[in-house]
Amino acid sequence: MTSEIVTSHRERAYALLKADADKILKLIKVQMDNLTMPQCPLYEEVLDTQMFGLSREIDFAVRLGLIEERDGKELLDALERELSILHEASTRKF
Repeated sequence: MTSEIVTSHRERAYALLKADADKILKLIKVQMDNLTMPQCPLYEEVLDTQMFGLSREIDFAVRLGLIEERDGKELLDALERELSILHEASTRKF
């Protein structure tokens, strides 16, 4: 494969993973705003399931060589930081 194609696949893979991370953040925001408190088991179940799924997607992309392990970890860490901020803001409401 030419380097342009490889770069294109890598950029696309990262963009898809980033989009999935953004979807998780939006899902949790909606859940916190409308449905449940952060201490609710349903909230924790959804968050754990979504984060596990994303981590498996990232692992798969790393194993295929589509993204660097460091980039995948940074993506998960950034999402966890955003979710932590959201959680803290939500618990201040209650």
